[in-house]
Amino acid sequence: MTTNRRRAVLRDVAELASVSIKTASRVLNNDPAVAEPTRAAVVRAMEALDYQPDPAARSLRAGKDRMVGVVIDSVGDVFFSRMVARIESVLNAAGYLALIASSNRNEQAERDVVQAFVQRRCAGIIVAPITPASLHGLGLRDTPIVFVDRIGDLPQTPSVVSDDYGFGWRAAEHLIRHGHRRIALISDTPSLATTRLRQDGFRAAMTAGNLPIDERHMQTNCEERGEVLRAINYLLHLDQPPTALISTNTRLSLGVVPALHQYRRTDVGLISIGDFDMAASLSPGVTVIDHSPEALGEEASTTLLRQLSQSGAAPQETLITVPAQLIPRGSGEVLMGSLASHGLNEEDPGESMSTTTQHSVGALAHTPLRGDVS
Repeated sequence: MTTNRRRAVLRDVAELASVSIKTASRVLNNDPAVAEPTRAAVVRAMEALDYQPDPAARSLRAGKDRMVGVVIDSVGDVFFSRMVARIESVLNAAGYLALIASSNRNEQAERDVVQAFVQRRCAGIIVAPITPASLHGLGLRDTPIVFVDRIGDLPQTPSVVSDDYGFGWRAAEHLIRHGHRRIALISDTPSLATTRLRQDGFRAAMTAGNLPIDERHMQTNCEERGEVLRAINYLLHLDQPPTALISTNTRLSLGVVPALHQYRRTDVGLISIGDFDMAASLSPGVTVIDHSPEALGEEASTTLLRQLSQSGAAPQETLITVPAQLIPRGSGEVLMGSLASHGLNEEDPGESMSTTTQHSVGALAHTPLRGDVS
């Protein structure tokens, strides 16, 4: 027969070690002034009783926890999962644990999660805000906040972002320099600031190049795989189809690439805003603007740790832009009529796709699309 033993508390540890509760607490908190024999006795008592400190009680006494709340769109999102992995790594190295939660682009869910983290007395919170005003009106109790990937609108609160307007401009400008004149944009909802800025940058570059913008080429609100495939099908069957595409985020690119190979149209130029696995292994390789989610995560967590160490001091910067680079791999440099240099056949451009590429594209076709925005 088994019995449920009462969970040991600090009083039990103190009694077994023959010390006061205050002394046992000092050992628990690594007070260097405790004599070594006393420390050893308390540690032995903790081990004998299998004593586990109550983190909630400790945070109430200390006024804060060693937990950091992280709120993103979705943990299933390729971009955000990579960003969160780096955030966890940086925080762990500094002695903090990350609590990860998804908003699923639901503003009320986002506010509820942030409020729960505040009530949990998290040391700080990193959040990818759905809108700049997402956290307006919440009782944050002076909890340090860092916005990541999108700009948030709270006084003296830093935002760690990418140059989204510049991404749209740079992608269009690169294709224009390589001879393209009809360029289409595949994007998700413009209600998100990152998407809207990338669209604005694209339009500005086309205008600067004295090129007309065919609104039929602006395929927005593509959020699911079927919508991406329908957009590609529509564009390729226009009377004047685009000679190049820009995909505004990694998730969409994971739908665009298999669609182009499915239609055997790897002669269509492509730039992906956001890198992804196998992008360099395809034929042609996918030209990307690599705005690293790891770099964003590292900067956001480092910024929060700096705030925590400065104990309430106003941040030196409230807008931190993480640089990105354009990596030319072939798809952004290919132009209709110059297929031979890429090993493609103009009558049937898909025929030259290697066995390795076919397997790679097949793998991409089964990668989940929903969730990523960046």
